[in-house]
Amino acid sequence: MPDPLSATFSALADPTRRAILARLTTGEASVTELAEPFAMSMPAISKHLKVLERAGLITRGREAQWRPCRIEPTRLKDIAEWVEHYRRLWEQSFDRLDDYLRELKSRSAKKDLKKKEKKHARQK
Repeated sequence: MPDPLSATFSALADPTRRAILARLTTGEASVTELAEPFAMSMPAISKHLKVLERAGLITRGREAQWRPCRIEPTRLKDIAEWVEHYRRLWEQSFDRLDDYLRELKSRSAKKDLKKKEKKHARQK
C-alpha cells in the first residue's frame, strides 16, 4: 500500500474525484446526490468513492437507508502542509529573481545614462 501522501495525490489526480470533493465541501451528500452531475453509472461513482475513502479523503456513514459521504479534511491538511514547504521555496526563488531583475534594470539605466552623457559631450 502506498504511503498516505501518495494515495492522496493519486486520488486527487482524477477530475471526477476532485469534483466530488468540491461538492462535499458544502456538506455531506448521498451517493445518488454525488452522482447527479456526472454522466456515468452508479458503479463507476462507487469506484471513485472507494478510491477517495481508501485515501482517507472521505468517510461514508450509515443512517438507516441513507449513506452520507463526508469530506475528511485531515488528509487535505497533510497535502497543504506538504505544498506549503514548496510554496516557501518558490517565493524565495521569485524574491531572488526580483532582486536580479532590479539589478539588471539598474545596470541598464546606468549604461543608458553614460551613453547619453558621452553623446552630449560629443555634441558640445
